[in-house]
Parts: sequence; structure tokens; C-alpha cells
Amino acid sequence: MRSNTLKRTAVSVVAAVGIAAGSLAGAAVSSAADASATSAAQTAVTGEAGTLATYNFGLNSTQAKGVQRCLAAEYDYNGAIDGLLGTNSWKALQRALADYWDYNDAIDGIPGPNTIKALQRMLKASYGYTGAIDGIAGDGTRAAFARFGDKAVSVC
Repeated sequence: MRSNTLKRTAVSVVAAVGIAAGSLAGAAVSSAADASATSAAQTAVTGEAGTLATYNFGLNSTQAKGVQRCLAAEYDYNGAIDGLLGTNSWKALQRALADYWDYNDAIDGIPGPNTIKALQRMLKASYGYTGAIDGIAGDGTRAAFARFGDKAVSVC
């Protein structure tokens, strides 16, 4: 009986995290705390530990799916079109940034400062970003990235 209660609780936590993530997707980046909570809930339900690290930087699920479709078409992205920009999405985006926007760091799927600087160069050129090329994904970067996401939805 206790096992069923634990499973129901874990499923409820996963559902609540999913609803919260969906509600905040336009303005939030999954944080380590969210990843830990999701991972803990997944562990309780499936018995497996996993890490969920996504960095949508202000994109909603629809915009992120558009970006993933574009990356699949041009930059060897072969992951799920799920609206979660995780490691494989960022590796593909880093390949694109390396080709056109002076990204010259590791293709590691981690959107660190050098990835963000290259992204800001792209966003400045075509998506209305007016801030500094500083490697910080602030409000201006996120707003321009959302415009990029809107374009990706319509093009890909």
C-alpha cells in the first residue's frame, strides 16, 4: 500500500513540475533545482536516476520546437522535437554558431558565456538585440532569442 502511495505522490510531483514548467516556459530556464526535483520524481517512479538540464532562455515550447526543427534540417540535430533545448539541441546550435557567428569553443552542448556571445552576435545582426556582447543571457538576449524562435516556427 505504501508503495502505491509513493508512486502516486511521485506522479503528482512530476505532473506539477510539468504544469509549472509549461506555465513558465516563456520566461524561465529550467534550473538545477527544477532538474533535481524532476530527477528525484523520475527516480521514485522509474527507479532510474537522470539529469534534465534544459536552457530555453525565454523560448516557449512552440518556439523551441521550431528551433529544433531548423537544427534538424541543417545542423545534425537528431534528438526529440520536444521543445526542450537540452545538450543535443545546444550542440547543434553551437555548430551553427561556429559556422556563421564566430563561435570557436567546444561543441559540448553547454550554453556558456562563449555560446551566449556568439548567439548575441547572431541576434544583434538579425533579431533586434541591442545589448552588449557580454555572454549573459539577460532580458534583451531572451527577447531577441524569442524573436528568433518565432522566425524558426514560421520557417522550419
